[in-house]
Amino acid sequence: MTLSRDVAPAPVLHGPAEELRIVPARHPWRWVATAVVAVLLAMSINALVTNPAWDWPTVGQFLFAPSILRSVALTLQLTVLGIVLGFALGTVLAVMRMSPNPLLRSVSWTYIWVFRSVPLILQLLFWYNLALLYRTIGFGVPFGPTFVEIGTMDLVSPVTAAVLGLALHQAAYAAEVVRAGFLAVDSGQLEAAAALGIPKLRQFRRIQLPQAMRTIVPTAGNELIGLVKGTSVVYIMALSELFYQVQVIYTRNGRVIPLLLVAAIWYLALTTVMSIAQFYVERHYARGAQRALPPTPLQRLRATLRRGAS
Repeated sequence: MTLSRDVAPAPVLHGPAEELRIVPARHPWRWVATAVVAVLLAMSINALVTNPAWDWPTVGQFLFAPSILRSVALTLQLTVLGIVLGFALGTVLAVMRMSPNPLLRSVSWTYIWVFRSVPLILQLLFWYNLALLYRTIGFGVPFGPTFVEIGTMDLVSPVTAAVLGLALHQAAYAAEVVRAGFLAVDSGQLEAAAALGIPKLRQFRRIQLPQAMRTIVPTAGNELIGLVKGTSVVYIMALSELFYQVQVIYTRNGRVIPLLLVAAIWYLALTTVMSIAQFYVERHYARGAQRALPPTPLQRLRATLRRGAS
């Protein structure tokens, strides 16, 4: 016995195929939004170009002035030292926080709690005035004799105090960033790797770290960009970083707006370079997680030019 199902007959198209017309979907509000944004953008550019209060000649005069370039170099130095030392200490704190040892967990949690709770400006002032608490710093046996003593003012200079403040403050946030990255890796993968006899170090390098970095890099990039701007807080220590130097110049010549623009342009340039570096690091660790890597800006430009030529 055979079973059969009723099948609807295929529709018959009347008329030649040339008469069939495909009507694309229309998006009128998209064009309205584009027109509004274009008008607002043109108005903003016109205000920047035509308003004499921006004083663009003064901006050009001081943008690459030697004192400004030296302050940019100091800002970069503080940023690099703060992020390297901060993430090194933050990684140690993250490992301590995930440790089964209750003492290590408690110390790490307390450190993160304290340094995330106290404002950065107070931490910088504390390190800057450390000599008021300790006249000298000694090196020797713990709770025993001291072999070498150095004056605190000689050991902790304003730059050293700024680096300590930035690094220790950043370490509290870096610890949570690193911990979140490692917790995002499925523990079942490590159990499977251990069952296959893969050594611990190789598990970390080839399985845990690449996956953790996909979570760590975007947040770490934000922290890095935030630290670039956070270095402006060290102006309270009279360090000639970018913001402090701009203040010194416009206090002398009264050109407040153009000098603030100089600082804004340099901060934009520094954060743009770091954002580009972050994009390529993210793209590197995206291998294996995506079927196709996201195109680079150059690849997008080439694709746009090809479409325009065709």
